[in-house]
Amino acid sequence: MHLFWRHGYEATSVAELTQVMGITPPSLYAAFGDKRRLFLEAVDHYLGGGAAAVVLSIKDAETGRAAARDLLTAAALGDTGEDTPPGCLLASSLVSSSAVADEVREELAEIRRRIEAALRARIEEDVRAGKAARDCDAEALAGHVFAVVQGMSTLAKDGAGRDKLLRIVDQTMAGWPAAA
Repeated sequence: MHLFWRHGYEATSVAELTQVMGITPPSLYAAFGDKRRLFLEAVDHYLGGGAAAVVLSIKDAETGRAAARDLLTAAALGDTGEDTPPGCLLASSLVSSSAVADEVREELAEIRRRIEAALRARIEEDVRAGKAARDCDAEALAGHVFAVVQGMSTLAKDGAGRDKLLRIVDQTMAGWPAAA
């Protein structure tokens, strides 16, 4: 996971992966099928159980606001881990890639869309329940949260520390629309 995170999907070779994992290429292929599948397994591990786990945590949150704060805080902490590369694995592993990686890039985009859609649905639920303003644009608000998550990843890669990212989380949440 750290190799993909640090170097990106395409720049990480099977030779590097097998060396770090202490296995042979045939063992990697027997266990995962190919580098793409190994990468997607690493993404699931990074997300703590895949997109489904993140979606479930959003659904289980007390409110959409709480879910957004949790996502933003997790991003700030994950982007600045002491034992991990800076930034977000999903945001940085395929920033630019060849057409060969289009399928992987689309799979990552789908993961992000699923999580964003879950946040949007949670905000819409709050609107229906009167926990959020009736004129709240759930789609734009969920998109804003993901734009901040992506931006924090870039800031972390550029050297921003945890304190700064957590202050960005606070500032973002200060702009959250008032409840109904």
